[in-house]
Amino acid sequence: MRADILAAESGTIRKKWKGRLPVALIYPNTYPIAVSNLGFQQVYGLLNRREEIVCERVVYPENGAPLRSLESNRPLADFPVLCVSISFEHDFPRLAAMLAAGGIAPYAAERSRAPVAPGAPLIIMGGVAVFMNPEPIAPFADVMVIGEAEPVFDDLFILFGENRRGRLERQDLLRAFCGLRGCYVPSFYSFSYDADGRVTTIEPSRGAPERVERIYLPDTAEAGHSILFTDKAELSMYMVELGRGCSRGCRFCAAGFIYRPPRLWPKEAILKALDKRPEQIRRIGLLGMEMAHSETLAEFSRLLHRDGLALSFSSLRADRITGDLVCLLADSGLKSVAIAPDGASERLRRVINKGLCEDDLLAAARQLVRAGILHLKLYVMLGLPTETMRDLDELAAMLARLRETVLPIARKQGRMMEMTLSVNSFVPKPWTPFQYLSYGGLSRREALSSQEAASALVALKQKIRYLRRMVQKIPNIRLRVDRPERVLEQAVFSRGDRRLAPVLMDMGTGRRTFRQAMKARGLSRWQYAIRPRDADELFCWQVLDHGVTSGYLAQEMQRAFAEKKTAGCDTLLCKRCGVCR
Repeated sequence: MRADILAAESGTIRKKWKGRLPVALIYPNTYPIAVSNLGFQQVYGLLNRREEIVCERVVYPENGAPLRSLESNRPLADFPVLCVSISFEHDFPRLAAMLAAGGIAPYAAERSRAPVAPGAPLIIMGGVAVFMNPEPIAPFADVMVIGEAEPVFDDLFILFGENRRGRLERQDLLRAFCGLRGCYVPSFYSFSYDADGRVTTIEPSRGAPERVERIYLPDTAEAGHSILFTDKAELSMYMVELGRGCSRGCRFCAAGFIYRPPRLWPKEAILKALDKRPEQIRRIGLLGMEMAHSETLAEFSRLLHRDGLALSFSSLRADRITGDLVCLLADSGLKSVAIAPDGASERLRRVINKGLCEDDLLAAARQLVRAGILHLKLYVMLGLPTETMRDLDELAAMLARLRETVLPIARKQGRMMEMTLSVNSFVPKPWTPFQYLSYGGLSRREALSSQEAASALVALKQKIRYLRRMVQKIPNIRLRVDRPERVLEQAVFSRGDRRLAPVLMDMGTGRRTFRQAMKARGLSRWQYAIRPRDADELFCWQVLDHGVTSGYLAQEMQRAFAEKKTAGCDTLLCKRCGVCR
């Protein structure tokens, strides 16, 4: 398995170990997913750029393969430093499993008295899941990077190198890390809870700051881009960042808030990244297309088209499709394109501040089908706040109109078109205006009246059955839905706290299922995923400081209920949320 991976991969960095600090870079999912994550690739490059470090990757093994580094086939116990890159809550149990399988004491408290060394490593965690809500996995970490790696990693490892030569104890080293912006040492903070499980206090100790300020990269001379290439990747392409964050302010989307301020990289930085593309890689994945202006997309479309390159992306905003972009998409040989209405109705799209109307969706579909792209994928969330069956009726009616709009265009080409509706259960996320709401789309009254997780699952399943009946009446449309029970785990982890760490360990080691582990640990799925939060409630993730003014998110929630639009971020003029103050 490992030999097959390396044989198919280019860009692998191999270094001799002698005289260098070995660092294992862990991604708690399988290789095809890990190598498709641009953040993981960038950290791999950042660490190996330092001459004194040898960084090797460790991914979640498949088919019973041993847990070893890809580059030199070494066990985790050989590395004195483990860096973890984690993007999604559903990878939390796998992380616990990897630490246990690697012979590492998984809890930081179990390593607290041991010098930093192979077998008792310093564990550093980062990634978007960490700086959204670090608490469910905080008990496993010595230090967590809150924000983006580029501004802090050099300082962190310079400090580590200085203290390593001085043979400082682990606790002294952690105190030194507390002095770095963007570094969170979980063991220096204690949390208190009331009888209902609400956080009552967050107490720093040993000179730690009251809150840990997120750190971010304000600008760059070269946009982030792929350095590893393989046909085994889930996304096999040359990835280039157009920027970070999103200016749209969709109220359900954590990325639109925790990456503030939104930053589009300069044209020169993007061109420099594109120039690093290996000649044999002909497909380009532009990341951040959802916030790029139409003129920017048109310009890069012309550039890629001129060079005979193909374009890929995860999804496309319906109101950002230009003639140049459609032309490039047609020549790229794409068989399908994904568009994300997100809300089932125009009313719900006002609630979530999506800023798309049905005319935008129909116009986009017409352009794409005229260009020969005959498989359209539509992403919609179920269980959004205030959602009713009427919203699902409107979705079905819109799908029928969309089909009637594009079917004649496809027939003129002598071909059939196909649509796939992908439906995902909405999960309330920290640092969004919907962080106060219930999983399952339950109103506050409904959530408080049952106090059982089953109520949310029943509500979602009823809507799925209803939507399935409606969609079955429309030819050439496939419906794909997630499992609300599976998404409930994500909803629990998303707003979870440190008490969940033993649950993750139980799940990761196969001792218990999620439901069994929650029960065994005396924890309630309803409490984490469904209990509506108060506007003035203290959240465990507020140990972090994202710069958002107190009260702003609650105000945005009220604007959602009133179906009021909030304009997108203008970082030169706007001071609403407080990040640009």
